[in-house]
Amino acid sequence: MKVLIIGGSGFIGTRLCNRLKRDSSIEFSILDKVKSESFLAESLVCDIEDADELERVFPEGIDVVVNLAAEHKDNVSPKSRYNDVNVVGQQNICRVMAAKGVNKHIFTSSVAVYGFVTEETFESGEYKPFHEYGASKLNAERVLDKWFEGEGGGAQHSVIRPTVVFGEGNRGNVYNLLRQIASGRFLMIGKGGNKKSMAYVENVAAFIEFLIFNGQGYQVFNYSDKPDFNMNELYVEVNKALGKKPKAFRLPYWLGLCAGYTFDFLSLITRKEFPVSSIRVKKFCGTTQFGSANIEKTGFKAPVALAEGLASTVKNEFNNG
Repeated sequence: MKVLIIGGSGFIGTRLCNRLKRDSSIEFSILDKVKSESFLAESLVCDIEDADELERVFPEGIDVVVNLAAEHKDNVSPKSRYNDVNVVGQQNICRVMAAKGVNKHIFTSSVAVYGFVTEETFESGEYKPFHEYGASKLNAERVLDKWFEGEGGGAQHSVIRPTVVFGEGNRGNVYNLLRQIASGRFLMIGKGGNKKSMAYVENVAAFIEFLIFNGQGYQVFNYSDKPDFNMNELYVEVNKALGKKPKAFRLPYWLGLCAGYTFDFLSLITRKEFPVSSIRVKKFCGTTQFGSANIEKTGFKAPVALAEGLASTVKNEFNNG
């Protein structure tokens, strides 16, 4: 089986390729804007925003396309970049797949399509993206819907909506949170009872690998590892992994939000990015709890327990100070 992993040089893609490398029945290629440091021989350089270049570089004989490419940071400027990469890029991929006769596609979307949630949300949840990123991911899904119903051939259209993904080597929002806790200077905003669904990168990669072999027809999955921790429990788990005694300082939510708006204003004036913003405060204090009514039906079992993945990440990143 020949698999093309678009955006495969990144965090999730590298983990996925490590898994696929162990399977002699899989021949994979990576297509990204930069070459993979771990898989140079398998790497092809291309920008999915350029449809003609994508068609030139796209390998022949591909059976399954996995699209991990995305513009996803909170503060992208101009905001049209979300649409350019996530929506137009997906349109280009669909066009080339149709031209090459590829009818199996796995797409990593995001739970951001649901926006802010106040209770555990499943795949049937209402779409209310509050940010351009979530809106662009939802629009990219709709592009794929049209491809699947039309020239896609109807073989496989698998959408994975992961919650926030963490793991060794990642430098995203979860890393910044874990680093603050590990430093001993962590500031808890609000009461800390809000639950946070999380996904360990190895488990996400394992699920994508599972769908390469088992995916069929139209499928949509939320992905998170259970059980969900609330912020207080997460704080305790991180300190446990480091052998430390929890001792957090607390700030009322309203005061934290005021600080976020202040930094938003400073960022606008200075054109600099600050670690605090109103959207990050809202995300920190909000409930981001997601479940899947569909994954259990597939028979997939995550290879790593959430607490184990969290402990491994914390020890790997912070045990040496």
